[in-house]
Amino acid sequence: MDLGECTKIHDLALRADYEIASKERDLFFELDAVDHLESFIADCDRRTELAKKRLAETQEEISAEVAAKAEKVHELNEEIGKLLAKAEQLGAEGNVDEAQKVLQEVEKVRTRKKDAEEEYRNSMPASSFQQQKLRVCEVCSAYLGLHDNDRRLADHFGGKLHLGFIQIREKLDQLKKTVVDKQEKRNQERLKRREEREKEERMKKRTRSRSREHRRSRSRDRRRRRSRSTSRDKRRSHSRSRERKRRHRSRSRSRSRGHRHSHEHSSRHKSSRDRERSSRDRSRERDRRDGMNGRSDSRRGEDRDMGDM
Repeated sequence: MDLGECTKIHDLALRADYEIASKERDLFFELDAVDHLESFIADCDRRTELAKKRLAETQEEISAEVAAKAEKVHELNEEIGKLLAKAEQLGAEGNVDEAQKVLQEVEKVRTRKKDAEEEYRNSMPASSFQQQKLRVCEVCSAYLGLHDNDRRLADHFGGKLHLGFIQIREKLDQLKKTVVDKQEKRNQERLKRREEREKEERMKKRTRSRSREHRRSRSRDRRRRRSRSTSRDKRRSHSRSRERKRRHRSRSRSRSRGHRHSHEHSSRHKSSRDRERSSRDRSRERDRRDGMNGRSDSRRGEDRDMGDM
């Protein structure tokens, strides 16, 4: 197709390395290959449609019945060309027996072609039959004639352009299937990872809920322990306060008793002192009286003495 040589490196060793590496992880070069091959196929299909329109404009229009008979002749020509190309390939590979079998099939198809051509000739005028009826190849967009000989058919169907487009179309279908399989595999892996993440999230939620429940239970236990300790402390404080009150009451009682005893003792002591004081006063009074009596007696004696004198 006058495209020139490919600018990429074609190395079987690199291809083998890629095939080994693609088994371990997806490199997705298949997508680039699909785009590249689809561009060839799209261009070929576009040229095929343009050729069909050109033939429809230039060739004489025939009825549908005659067109169907002509199409049958074209199909038999295509079959003969494919078989001849296959026989040549087998002969080049050294499979002579297989090539002979294919040639026998070619003879059978030629017989069927003669019958189809006879039907086509009888269905239209002789002048129109002699005109070359062209047909566009659906594979490589080349023109094929209704009256092409076997050599021309073999050259076309065994040619590099036709076989190259066949290989491109087969490879494209294979790559599309591979891409679809890988996409499905990736989708399954994504779904699996998503399920695993959801499972992990559920496990984390359960763990968090359990930890929250554990913390709540621990906090409840702490509150219970605190309430218990608080109640114990309250009871202890109540008991201590009651004990202090009891001690205070006992002390106050003992103090009151001591006060009464001291008061009684002091009163008794006061009364004893008063009695002693009163006794001392009485004794002093007696002594004074006795002194006064003694002095009076002495005065009387002195007076008597003085009188005597």
